[in-house]
Order: sequence, then structure tokens, then C-alpha cells
Amino acid sequence: MFEKIDWKNEYSDEEKTIYLRPMTEEDAETYVNWRNSESVNKYFIYRGKFTVDGQKKWIKDNLETGKAASMMICLMGNDGKPIGNVYLLNIDKENSKAEYGIMLGDEAARGKGIGTKAAKLMLKFAFEELGLHRVYLRALEGNERAIKSYENAGFVKEGILKDDVCIEGQYKNIVWMAAVKK
Repeated sequence: MFEKIDWKNEYSDEEKTIYLRPMTEEDAETYVNWRNSESVNKYFIYRGKFTVDGQKKWIKDNLETGKAASMMICLMGNDGKPIGNVYLLNIDKENSKAEYGIMLGDEAARGKGIGTKAAKLMLKFAFEELGLHRVYLRALEGNERAIKSYENAGFVKEGILKDDVCIEGQYKNIVWMAAVKK
């Protein structure tokens, strides 16, 4: 779908430490291993188990149809080894918006600003390649490291959704944030 994009040049951070590339079926097992790990899963609203077959079906049903966009976050000079994933779900072309999400699967990549860099690159992709006007996200209240990263990337808090989700029998608040094309 986006074969003509020079990913390493057009979607890399200023320091040339990371770049984004489209997720493929070959990434399904890596993605599932990350998503099912406790260190990642605890920050997600949905905490069910993922399977490789289910992820491959999701890729076919969502990425190949344009309902979603999912990019692997890769380190430069490391043979394209992915360390995480950023994605846009529920792409709504009529209202020019989508929901953002991120996962740093490689624990060594966390706390180094990579999430902020990846979010900025995904916003660039959303606004320039997809022509979206608004990208929103939901974060669990209390996940301050993620919320700060989102703010550093350009997202703004818009509100708190009280008792919006029930996780493990406990109602949790959701922080609603968005970035709008300038």
C-alpha cells in the first residue's frame, strides 16, 4: 500500500536512531509475544491473550483493507530489528480521524524517549500520508510515564472518562487525549 515510501529516511527521528516500517505477517509472532507479556499487557485496556493466527487474520482484515495502519518501530543499523509497534485503529475517513496506540515490546527500549519519537513519526504519517485531521488516544489514568510521552509528542489532554472500563473487577478512569493537524 505504501511501497513508494522511503521509510528509513522519511519516517525516522531527527537523530536517526529509529524508523517506522509497515507491519507484515512476518511480524505477527513477535507482536503476539510482546502483547502477551505481563510487562506490556498491564498497560492495555484489553488484556485478553493474542494468538499468531489471530494476529495474521487481523493484519489481513484490517491492514490490507485500510481500516487500520500498524508500523513496527525499528532501530537504525540493527538490520531492522523491531523493538515495538505504533498503530492507528478505527480509521474514519469521513470524519478524518483515528485512534492511536503504541507498544514498546523490547524492555530495553523503554524510558529512553523512543515512544515519544515513534508517536511523533506516527502523527506525521497520519497527517501527511493518510490526510487525517485528528488522532486520539485513551490511556489508563495513573500511567503517567505514557501520558507525559504523549504530551511530549503533541497530544493534549481533553478529559477524563470516569469509571469507563472494568479491568479485573475494578472500574478505571480513562484519560482522553488528541492531536490535531496544524
